[in-house]
Amino acid sequence: MSFLALVGWLLLFVLCWPIALLALVLWPVVWLISLPFRLLGIAFDAVFAFLRAVLFLPARVLGYRGR
Repeated sequence: MSFLALVGWLLLFVLCWPIALLALVLWPVVWLISLPFRLLGIAFDAVFAFLRAVLFLPARVLGYRGR
């Protein structure tokens, strides 16, 4: 994946170097802005995993093995 990104950036650098340099400078800013949304997604995933565990607890107590 990182090799493909590098090749894409090099192609962009050859075709239009100002946009490639702008993308190189703005990438950390975009990453910092998206970080809270990524953490929010992890939190939602944890909440739904907890709800799933609570809802399926009676079935597991009665002996059902789903996986």
